[in-house]
Amino acid sequence: MVIDGPTLLDEALAAGLVVREVLAEASVDPALLARAEAAGALVRPVRDDVLAGAVDAVTPQGVASIAERHDAALADAVAAAATGVLCLVLVDVGDPGNAGTLLRTAEAFGAGAAVLTGATVDPWNPKCVRASAGAIFRIPIAVADDPLPVLTALADAAVPTVAAVARGGASPTSLDLRGPVALVLGSEAHGLAEPVAAAATSRVTIPTPGPTESLNVAMAGAVLCYEASRQRSGT
Repeated sequence: MVIDGPTLLDEALAAGLVVREVLAEASVDPALLARAEAAGALVRPVRDDVLAGAVDAVTPQGVASIAERHDAALADAVAAAATGVLCLVLVDVGDPGNAGTLLRTAEAFGAGAAVLTGATVDPWNPKCVRASAGAIFRIPIAVADDPLPVLTALADAAVPTVAAVARGGASPTSLDLRGPVALVLGSEAHGLAEPVAAAATSRVTIPTPGPTESLNVAMAGAVLCYEASRQRSGT
């Protein structure tokens, strides 16, 4: 995968990722490059105009790195969820900014596992990696083709699954989100398919008194992750 910028390179090194190669302009902090070299990366100096054509960022940040992905097996993510940490299941979330933001937010509120399934974007997409702000380096992230076996595996591990739906679900504050639980969120355009929502342990709907039909999936995920964190802290 490609890691864009010095902050994410610092996060990747701190998380113990294997960084293979670093392309760095003259302005990059030498101490950061020394850390990368000490960790085994090949550091290559490049002209200041090279990265503009090598990465997809609108404004390159002076350094781009190639690191090994660290995909988790589904069993690893399920096992982490079974210990009691919050788990995030994304189904058909196609926008890399939304997916990365959800991973960042979930980790901020105590999530320790994530599963990306269906037509969800590749978690190692550079935009997703940037939007995750390093969270993607630290929690087990599994990728699965079909969401239904994922929900079955979580149920077999005694992890309740809560499907976020636009209408007809329970209020977040009425659900017990203190123990092992997986929050299941669907696509930006259509939400969760009915077979997936039906396979979950329960459904949740965020009350919105305004006329807007539904929240953006990243915002909905933030509200639900916060509520889970609030309940767990006893406040």
